[in-house]
Amino acid sequence: MKQPLVINFKNYEEVSADRAIKLAESAREVAERLRIEIVVAPPQPMLALIANKIQIPVIGQHVDNEKMGPSTGFIVPEIVKSCGAIGSLINHSEHRIERSSIASLVERMRKLGMASIVCAQEPREVVEISTLQPDFIAIEPPELIGSGRAVSKENPAIITKSIEAAGSRSRIICGAGITDKDDVTKAMKLGSQGILVASGIVKDTSWEKKIAELASGMKG
Repeated sequence: MKQPLVINFKNYEEVSADRAIKLAESAREVAERLRIEIVVAPPQPMLALIANKIQIPVIGQHVDNEKMGPSTGFIVPEIVKSCGAIGSLINHSEHRIERSSIASLVERMRKLGMASIVCAQEPREVVEISTLQPDFIAIEPPELIGSGRAVSKENPAIITKSIEAAGSRSRIICGAGITDKDDVTKAMKLGSQGILVASGIVKDTSWEKKIAELASGMKG
């Protein structure tokens, strides 16, 4: 991944069952038409189906720092990779984990050739996470997630401070409250190396149109 638009499906009702496939297909069509790197994070049970059915990069929404084998109910990086995923989100605000587990997972995924996108809530956390050198750090103030109020407008300094905090160790992508093209354009102009969006797309009534709108913002 270089400069992705990451769509996190979460576990919204709108993407239950085969509707997740339809959203992934909409994303694929836009990516191909606009030549934008779009990556999807579907509900975990849909990983293999979408990875095999739709020609679009797929990542997990979460991975656990548990061993292969007798680890019932956990989802481990090796299994996620076997499903066709190229990476995973880690430490999302809705699924926070301990710093030691983040460190282990980033290294484990690096050895597997998988991309790690570690979520952080503020620039101070970016400083700590960047020492682990994940591929990306997604800055998402939790109070703005799903709010419809984008961090690029509400508090753009969070983005610039996070970029400064990460230095050359990790690339910063911006999330939380992204709903329109202007939100994306502002984030990219501030130096974001990608966008992480969920409800701004999933909850929209026209998936392909909304994805195209946000994707066009990445081109300035």
